[in-house]
This record gives sequence, structure tokens and C-alpha cells, in this order.
Amino acid sequence: MAPKRPAGAGAFPKPVATPAPKPLDPVAPYAALDLGTNSCRMLVAQPKGSQFHVVDSFSKSVQLGIGLEASGRLSRASMARTVQALKICKSKFQKHKVRRMRLVATEACRRAKNARDFIRFVRRETGLRLDIIEPEEEARLAVVSCAPLVSVKTEQLLVVDIGGGSTELVWIDLSRVPGPERPRAIMRLHKGFDFCEDLFPRARVVDWISVPLGVATLKDQFRDVEDDAGRFALMSWYFEEQLADFSPYAHEQAREGFQIIGTSGTVTTVAASHLGLRRYDRTKVDGLRMSSDQIDSVIRGYLDLGEAGRRADPRIGKDRQSLIMSGSAILQALMRVWPTDRLSVADRGLREGLLYAQMSSDGVLEDGPF
Repeated sequence: MAPKRPAGAGAFPKPVATPAPKPLDPVAPYAALDLGTNSCRMLVAQPKGSQFHVVDSFSKSVQLGIGLEASGRLSRASMARTVQALKICKSKFQKHKVRRMRLVATEACRRAKNARDFIRFVRRETGLRLDIIEPEEEARLAVVSCAPLVSVKTEQLLVVDIGGGSTELVWIDLSRVPGPERPRAIMRLHKGFDFCEDLFPRARVVDWISVPLGVATLKDQFRDVEDDAGRFALMSWYFEEQLADFSPYAHEQAREGFQIIGTSGTVTTVAASHLGLRRYDRTKVDGLRMSSDQIDSVIRGYLDLGEAGRRADPRIGKDRQSLIMSGSAILQALMRVWPTDRLSVADRGLREGLLYAQMSSDGVLEDGPF
């Protein structure tokens, strides 16, 4: 499967009294939900300054895309698990009196033959309306979520979002944007990769790609390979082959002013392992910069542990032990291809991008609307 690029008459009319539109309460909570191939993730947040404050969250591995690679359909069991998770999310929306929300589904629903039936099933059982978004919007929202982590020294930026069913890569040229304006220029991309407004310096999207391989789908491609290390090497090289149509792949880039930001469960798990955390701590992981050597060391440690050891590791767990290796294969390929020895870790993604986009459009952020 190929990657997807990319007035009435009269001098003095009698005035008519009309009710003023009710303004949106700037402190009313917003919600965002990301239903992916493997997980259902939700955030409820309130705008606070130029950022937002999370008041509630939910995340569950629903494995919506299990068996999709072979059948092309979402199974009844996976749809039932997902609906139960969505019912929990709805109860949280009601508890916090959420007035604005955006609920999206990604690669599994883009690919499944029965996706529309599933969307109707969700609507009937929960009252929630899911939007199946296109790869470009998914990539755009991932980029927007990472804006606070963009260095003022960054001239060339690569944002990578490793999902369950697909991986989005976006290359952005910031060289014409003054340093202090670079994070805000990234935020404005929520209006579209081709959006142009002369009032502000523009971040230029050089290229973007959605590779239909994520931690779940890449794992399924090589499930018949029994050797752990051999399977990992095959996954990494196979993923790199899918980058041939991504224009920056074939062009050498300068190390200076170049930044890679990685956002996904894989990246944050690798960071937590590197830090030796006994319990995951977002404040220590989000924004961490890791070197290539540190990433390689963690991945070698995963391989040394083997399946049983990874399953017993509390930072990985039995549900993610196989997924962490396919995700690590993608991560290793990316660090092998591009000229940097540093990766910025982002514990943020589609949900945060959805929140920023909603709040920015409503003008409730301190520096917005972007």
C-alpha cells in the first residue's frame, strides 16, 4: 500500500432588536478524543494562558485494528471493546460539562470496509459522533501539538508521529521565520499545510508523508518471523524502504539547526526506559532530548530482555511488549536516515493538537487566535 502524500430599501429602516450571540465561556472545558488502531485516548482540558490545563484523561488499549490486516474489517469483539471505552469517555464529558469537543478516528477506520457501520454503531450506542480524518489532518494536528517543543534555533524540523496503524512524517522549513516566532508559526499550521497569510512569518511544509505502517500493522507484517532480533532488523529496513517517496529522504541536510521531534507511545516508553523510571512521569519525559547512542542502548536492552523480559518490565507490560519492538524498529530507521544525533521526546500528539486547534479557532488562548 503506497504512502499518501501529502439591505433592504429605505433611508432610515426601523431597527430590529436581535439577541446578541451568546459568547463561548472561555473557561468551559474542551475535549479531544483520538481513536487509533490500538488505543482510545481522551483529554478534557481548559484554556490557560497560551496553553491548556488538563482536568481529566482516559487511555485504554482497545485493539480496534486487531485482525484488520487479514480480513479488511473491524471485528465485532474489537468494536464492542471500543464502544465500552467510549461510554466511559462520554461519562467524563458529562461530568465536566464539556461544550466543545472533537472526536476523531484514524488509520484503522480509514482502512476498514465496515468503518461506516462502526461509526453508526458508536452513534447509536453512545450518542458520540466520530469523524474519520484524512492522513493530512492527522499529520497536521501532530505537528501543532509539538509547537511548544520547537527550539528558537530550529531551521529545519522533522515531526514524526508513530501510530498504531500508520506513521506520519512532516518536514518543515523555518529558516525564514524569526527565531522567537517559530513555535507560533508551527501553531498556525492547524489551518492547513498550504495556508498562507501575509500578516505572519510562514512555516513552509517541504513535504509530508503518511506511511501505512505503525506499531500494530508493522508487527503484523512480520508475525511469522520467529527470531526476535531477525524480526526487528527486517521491520526496520522494511520501514525505511517506505520512505523513498519522501523528498527529504534523498537530500542531505545540515546537522546545524535541524531538530527531530518524535511523538508516540514508543518514543515516550524508550525515554522512560532510558531514565530508569519505576513509574511513568510525564513531566520528566515530555521535552527530554535523547541522543542516538542512548536510543540504541535502550533498544539493545529490549532485545537482550527477549519477549518474556519485556513482558515483565513494568514500563512496557504484557500488552505492549511486541508493539514496542515494531515501534523501536521505526524509530531506529528514522535515526539512521537523518543527520542528527538528538531526538526531542514529545508526550503529546493528536489529542493535544485537537485541543490547540479548537481553542485557537475560538480565540481563547492568550496569544491566539493563531
